[in-house]
Amino acid sequence: MGKENFSHLMPGLQKAVRATGEFILREQARVTRADVKDKSLNSLVSYVDQQAEEQLVTALSELLPEAGFITEEDTPDQRQAPYQWIIDPLDGTTNYLHGLPVFAVSVALQGPRHPELGVVYELGQRELFHAQWGQGAFLDQQPLRVSPAAKFSEALFATGFPYQDFSRMTAFSGLMNHFFQHSRGLRRLGSAATDLAYVACGRFSGFFEYGLAPWDVAAGALLVHEAGGQVTDFSGGPDYLFSGEIAAASPVLHPELQRLIARYMS
Repeated sequence: MGKENFSHLMPGLQKAVRATGEFILREQARVTRADVKDKSLNSLVSYVDQQAEEQLVTALSELLPEAGFITEEDTPDQRQAPYQWIIDPLDGTTNYLHGLPVFAVSVALQGPRHPELGVVYELGQRELFHAQWGQGAFLDQQPLRVSPAAKFSEALFATGFPYQDFSRMTAFSGLMNHFFQHSRGLRRLGSAATDLAYVACGRFSGFFEYGLAPWDVAAGALLVHEAGGQVTDFSGGPDYLFSGEIAAASPVLHPELQRLIARYMS
């Protein structure tokens, strides 16, 4: 399958993601506590997540029938397929259910060697971020570049707090303490897809978190890469999809971010 075919898929992918996003927004006023289930510790799900995923799977199956799926909700994983749609139908479910306007639809097409397409539709601001491997990253039609901040002390960072694995909290608290004292600040929005999109467009200079799943980061990581940033796992390697760890930043600041993670988290 050639690169031109992936370009051809982008309009359909954006259409599917927008339609799912509008469904999520319409349902926000209707969903109640009775509709919410606890999947596991601090992990909530509602019919909105499940129906949003069903909509995406149906639309994406028509776009690329031979592709498999890696998803957050009920669709069976098909990781043996050479191409896989990696879907988070609603990243930031807790925000959504509490009325906090930071949540997103995240979809990536992962190929055998690298991600091919990525879309993050941040619904609080109705901003559609998209990227194709080797073709750049965009907010609607505006090209994106990572933050120009040249000094750690001038940079604003984002992270996510652990919500299931608390075994590394002491080390993680030490790392956060460093950011409190030596950067412009540290933010926690509650949606990794949004955090990575904001790194891609320069609102954040970097993002780091552990305890994540592939669907949390697949599309956002491609956005950062195509906006000129660097994306690794905590060890500085390429396995940010399945290691559960990610460090993303501008190429100027990523080495320092990596050094600090190694210092506190190893």
